[in-house]
Order: sequence, then C-alpha cells, then structure tokens
Amino acid sequence: HMDTVRSLLSGRRCGRGLEEGDGEEGGDCRVEMKLVESEAEEDLEPGLTSDITALVLRKPRDRRRAGFYLALITLLIFTTAFLLGYVTFRGSCYSCEESEGELVPVDDSAVLDSSSEDGVLYLGELREMLRKYLKEETIGSTVGHFSRMPHPPGSLEGNSLATEVLEFFRQLKMDHTWTDSHFANLQFPSRHTLTLPSPRVSDLTGGVRGGGLVYVNYGRREDFELVQSLGVPAEGNVVIVRVGQLSFAEKVANAQQAGAVGVLIYPDPADVPQDPRRLGLDSSVAISEHVHMGTGDPFTPGFPSFNHTQFPPTKSSGLPSIPALPISANVASKLLSQLSGPVSPRGWQGRLPYVRYALGPGLNSGDGRQIRLGVYNSMSAILLNNIFSSIEGYSEPDQYIIIGAQRDSWDPGAAKSAVGTAILMELARTFSAMVQNGFQPRRSLLFVSWDAGDFGSVGATEWLEGYLSMLHLKAIAYFSLDRAVLGDDKLSVYSSPLLAKLVEVAMNQVEHPKHAGQTINSYTQSQGSSWGSPLVKPLFLNSGAYSFTAFAGVPAMELQFTEEARPYPFTNTPLDTADRLQEFLQGRLPEVALAVAELVGQMALRLAHDHIVPLDFPCYSETTLQFSAQLSKYSAELQERGLSPHWVFTARGDYNRAAEKLRETILNSDVQDDKITRLYNMRIMRVEYYFL
Repeated sequence: HMDTVRSLLSGRRCGRGLEEGDGEEGGDCRVEMKLVESEAEEDLEPGLTSDITALVLRKPRDRRRAGFYLALITLLIFTTAFLLGYVTFRGSCYSCEESEGELVPVDDSAVLDSSSEDGVLYLGELREMLRKYLKEETIGSTVGHFSRMPHPPGSLEGNSLATEVLEFFRQLKMDHTWTDSHFANLQFPSRHTLTLPSPRVSDLTGGVRGGGLVYVNYGRREDFELVQSLGVPAEGNVVIVRVGQLSFAEKVANAQQAGAVGVLIYPDPADVPQDPRRLGLDSSVAISEHVHMGTGDPFTPGFPSFNHTQFPPTKSSGLPSIPALPISANVASKLLSQLSGPVSPRGWQGRLPYVRYALGPGLNSGDGRQIRLGVYNSMSAILLNNIFSSIEGYSEPDQYIIIGAQRDSWDPGAAKSAVGTAILMELARTFSAMVQNGFQPRRSLLFVSWDAGDFGSVGATEWLEGYLSMLHLKAIAYFSLDRAVLGDDKLSVYSSPLLAKLVEVAMNQVEHPKHAGQTINSYTQSQGSSWGSPLVKPLFLNSGAYSFTAFAGVPAMELQFTEEARPYPFTNTPLDTADRLQEFLQGRLPEVALAVAELVGQMALRLAHDHIVPLDFPCYSETTLQFSAQLSKYSAELQERGLSPHWVFTARGDYNRAAEKLRETILNSDVQDDKITRLYNMRIMRVEYYFL
C-alpha cells in the first residue's frame, strides 16, 4: 500500500488518456460554422477543378448539358456545406446555453473554464449529475451505526469501524484503496483526584498540585491580565475557567504562562444550555478535550510515526507541564460558591445557581484550605489506521483534492465524527457513480477516513509529516467534514482565504436545508450578513483542517451548520448520540448533512474540472493589507525596539503587482494547452505554502 501512496504522490499518470477538444461558447459558435464551411469547400476544390477541365475539352454540343450539371453539382455542394455548418452551429450553441445557465462566475478565470471538451460533460451537467446522485436515505442510519458506542483509537469498536470503511471503499471499485498505518504514543486517563482537604494535610506527591482557587472567566490572555490588575494573582494557584471562546489547549497554555499550578474547566449554563425542561446538557456531565497545544503525536514532533521508527527522544513543546481536569457544572458550582475575594466583572457573570462569581483565591471558610488537584495518565503505543480511496484524474493525476473526516471518538461522537464519516462515504459513493456515468475529472480525488482525531488530529498530522516535503506540490485543497452538523440554521466557514470565493459560488448553487426556495447565500444575505467576515473565519487549532494549512501550506476549509440562538450542547460528552442530534435538529439531520455534502461536492467538482485551478490567489493582497493595518497600530512600539513595519507594506505591494500580472497572463493565454495551464497551476498552488 505504501507503494501506491508513493506512486500517487510522485505523479504516476493514469492510463485512461483522453484527447481534449476545443468547444467554444457564445459568440465563438459563428467562427466554428465558418470553419466548417471553409474546410468543406477546400476539400471539394480538386474535384471541382477536374470537372471544369473536362467540360472545356468536350465538344461544343455538350456545353449546355455540362453547364446544367455544373450548376447542379455546385448547388449540391453549397447546400451540403450550409446544412453541415448549420447543424454544427445549432448543436454547439444549444450546449452553450445549457451550460451557461448553471454558471455563477466569480472572475474572468472562471468564465474561461466553462467550455466543454469532446467527450467531457459540461460543468453545468456535472453539477446536475452531482445533485442527482447525492442521496440522503442512508445518512441517518450511517450516523446511528457509527455512533452506537464509544470508539477511541485502538479499541475493538474503533478497529471494526475502520474495517467497515475500508470494505465500503473497496466495493465502490475506485482506482485505489489502501490503509496507511502509524504507531502513535497516546495518553489515556487512568484516574484523577480533586479534593478540599483539611489544612493539616500538606503533602503533595506525584502529579498532585495544590493552591488557592482563582476564577478567570474563559482563560483568555486578557482575562488573566485583568485578574492580575485587580490584585488577584493566578501564580501559585489553581484556576477555574469556563468552556468556550478558546480550545482547552489554549486555556491551559495561558494558565501555565500566568504561573498557575493547575486548571479546572467547566461548562457554564450561560454558554452551554442546561435547562432540564429542554434538550440540554445534564449539569453532572463534564466536557472533555485534549490539551496539547498543537496537532499530531506529541512525542514525535515533526516526524511521522511509522511502525515504531526510532527518533531522538523529544516531546512537543506544546505539551503542558501543569495538570488540567474537566469538571461538571455541579462540581464547579460547589467550588465557586465557596470563593471569597472581589466579585468578578459583570461580563464574567455566568448562570450557575447561588454563585456570586467571586475571583478568589481564598475560601469563605477562612481556615486556609486549598484545592488539591491530581491527574494520572497512562501512555500506550496505539496502531492508527487511516483509510484512503482515490479516483485518478485523466489529465493531471498527480494533483489531487482531499476530502477527509475523523472516524474515532472517545464518546459516541454522533456530531463530532459520525456525521462527517457519513458525509464522506456518501460523497465517495456519489463521485464513484458519476465516474461510471461519464464524469472524467482532470485531477484526482482522494477520500480519507482519519484515526485519532480526538487526540489532536494525530492520524492526519502523522500522514502530513510523512509527505511534508512534497505535499504542497501535489495537494490542491483539503476539506474537513468534522463537526459539520451542529445545527440547521447558520453556516460558518473556517477557511484559507484562497478558498473563500469558491465557497461563495457553491453557496449560490445549494439550497438552504431549512429554508426551502432559498440558496444558502441568499438566506445569509437576507439575515443581514454580508459576504466575508464574520462568515468566513480563520482556521482554529482544533479544526481538522488546521494542520494542512499551518504545517503543509495546503489551502483548507472546514464547514459547520450551527444553531444561531442555541448551540448544540453535547459535543465531546457521553450524550453525543444520534438520537439526541436528531431531536436537536427536529429530524432534519439528513437534509442538513446532504447540504454540506453538496457544498463540498460542488467545490471539489470545480477544483477537479477547471483547466486553471480556481484558487483566489489575488485575495492575499487584501488579507495582507488588513494585517498591515493592524500592525501599524504598534508602529511606535516597534520603532522603540529598532523595528519597522515598512518592509511589510513593501512586500504587500510586490505581491499585489505579481498577482495582478499572473492573472492578466492567464487571461491572455490558451487555457486549453495542458503544458501552459500546468505551469500556471503550479504557481497558484504554491501561494499558500510561501506564506508559511
């Protein structure tokens, strides 16, 4: 299987070559008709000359008859040429009109690629084919099956589901299906302690930490700065923070930087619905998440974990040196209700009952008792299995679009992993059916089911680390399906700027799953949201797509449907089941999942079909301008340190001119020429990588 990976990455060409033809649209149809007429007349000129020569040599008495035959032959030739040109003109223009009705071009480069090729379907026809073959019937049952019980990496259930995905891909009879395996060192919790012992008990052993308790809101940097300014130090104390705003890893890293000796993280009813009269999180349930400030195996940073391969002993600098423990709202309420000290700011007030949200660090008892926190984990080497299946492109098989989803879960993981797996399998089935019915992608499509996503995208990152030196030259884009359905109302897009226009076009093509008759984009605009921020946001640390852009320089995107007024409360808890997700969505899970599948499918279709890769490379000019504007606020501070932001403005101008020059060159080039387009595409694909 590793040979298959190398062959795909090294650019082995597929054997189903297809010659490209030039089908022109719109006004170019008349040119095609004239060419047909001209060619037909030129082919017949030798025969016509022979006839005239014969007539001149004949006797005078045959001249009238010869003239009659000559006129008849000329009329037949003209009529045949006219009919041939007319049929060609009508046929091509009819196809053009059909195709144009489906296009929503963003820029000139999109229009250049809307033409069809001989034997290759139009983009509009491919979009209709995608809608036709996408089915929602099996999505609900697949989500239920893949979330029937917890399935962490290395477990019997996890291995069983990996085998099922592998067999499903094999039955689709795509070009290649294989397993990519890694051994990773993962930490599993064995036990933990959290006590308020008598002040006479003072020994702290092993992983136990002790100190006062300080409430620090969400654990952001500005939150720690505020408690420090109020005279409540986090240093030497255990801090308690709310779920939300940041990942657990970022909260713990901020606490460690502030000098805290431990972190408690709880879900506050103000952030996570816990109303017993409605569908909400039980107040006795904690929310879990990894605390590695990074992705991948933290004990082989920068190296792939291939079959116990030995590397110099090291560990990721993102691993915290202080213990962290998730607790329930009930436990948090008991602790916070005993805190003394100044009351927290109004914006920090949550909704725990009978809690005044004092900052601490002392307790109301006044007897000097302190929090004791102990966390004990066990290390295990776990075999991870990433499942791959690919459809090879006929023109550029070594360039591919990757669609992936996390498969494992500590909990049932209906919303976290099962929905993404169901969408992944449906997209793989759909594209396989399209290929069997005439679809011939120019570039390859790669479908991946990742392992160990709950530990920080370990499976995906280990694969990336194995091919880091060449991946930015091969992978056009990555689409993550993790946590794709957390509601049915608002679409949030976390993406590289290069993919922003591509998703905008797709949103104009896909109907909103909750509001019939409106596209996702039209509904978004009707709610007063303009395109761009805050709809499109930067990728975040816990995103399944983050490592692709941050480490490999591959444009990546993660989509999420959420509920505007009420967030889904069960993610990363034992209550994340298919039944609760269906109840939360009022039975609309298949429709919402299908909308996500169509969105990703439309984007993958464009990337696999167009001659010029539709990545919006000029967009980074605006992105760097916004960054420069933010940087200019600190120009005085930078100058005090002998630094100047002037080079950033200069570099931005250079990039803007280079991007505009490349865009104009592409517009004035023959995009039907594979050698030319490949050179342009290589330059476009490297843009993200050069910003690392």
